[in-house]
Amino acid sequence: MSWTEIALNGRVLVVDDAMENIQILHGALQGEQEVLFALDGSRALELARTQHPDLILLDAVMPGIDGYAVCAALQAGPETRDIPVIFVTALNTPEDETRALAAGAADFISKPVNAAVVRARVRTQLTVKRQADALRALTLTDALTGVANRRAFDERLEAEWRRCARAGLPVALILVDVDHFKLYNDYYGHQAGDACLVQVAAALRRGASRTHDLVSRYGGEEFAVLLPQLDAKGAEGVARRLLDSLAQLHLPHAASPTSPNLTVSMGLCSFVPQEGQPATTLVAEADTLLYQAKAGGRNQYRMCANGANAAQT
Repeated sequence: MSWTEIALNGRVLVVDDAMENIQILHGALQGEQEVLFALDGSRALELARTQHPDLILLDAVMPGIDGYAVCAALQAGPETRDIPVIFVTALNTPEDETRALAAGAADFISKPVNAAVVRARVRTQLTVKRQADALRALTLTDALTGVANRRAFDERLEAEWRRCARAGLPVALILVDVDHFKLYNDYYGHQAGDACLVQVAAALRRGASRTHDLVSRYGGEEFAVLLPQLDAKGAEGVARRLLDSLAQLHLPHAASPTSPNLTVSMGLCSFVPQEGQPATTLVAEADTLLYQAKAGGRNQYRMCANGANAAQT
């Protein structure tokens, strides 16, 4: 893909209290980018959190929350701090530009705007952002299995925990441990063990297939499946699909005292986050249930819902 193609088809949020200015910017970007708009700072922050734009074109002077305050709020939010901002404003002194850049803006365009300049600046910022996103994706991906790594899981868990706490929605987590994996490595060799983990990760991704589900390698032969907005009953359905998907691999495990084929144990928990409750509560509970599943004979899952413990095989 060329750099020109990388800089197209972005989602751009235009924020201005004058509809005629929004129309001008929309006209400049139409055909190259998807354009959203907001007429005030509060709506801009809401759209930034919910629509995840790739870039924001922001007016400085607006009633209520001005552009500088909007930019500061974006920088402070973990879900929005990586969205580049270009100030588009009638203010045109060096002091104004310096203030915008100090607030966290990536660029500054003075009004009246030139359509060609707007397009060029937008393409530049989209290219930079997509390069940064690609590099960040590499740092958040497990090199062996291709699923998310532990760092990605930790970041995503915190973000989903906060989001679901605000909305009063549940977050579910399934911790998955490959049974007797050391015996597998000892019997088949470490290369076969690596190939096994790759197949397990792929099976988990097939079983947890919603766009906002996250499968990650939690460590060694352990995986974490994060299921936002899913209660215990829904998460149990996912757990059963995961078991079915793994069973279809028919991976022999001649050294296993549990089964002639590879099996896993799971701990499943779902919580509606409460104010002041850390996200690690969910992990700790799922880990306890995983231990119970392993102590109970493996090749099974144990589950709870907000503290109610139940055994499932």
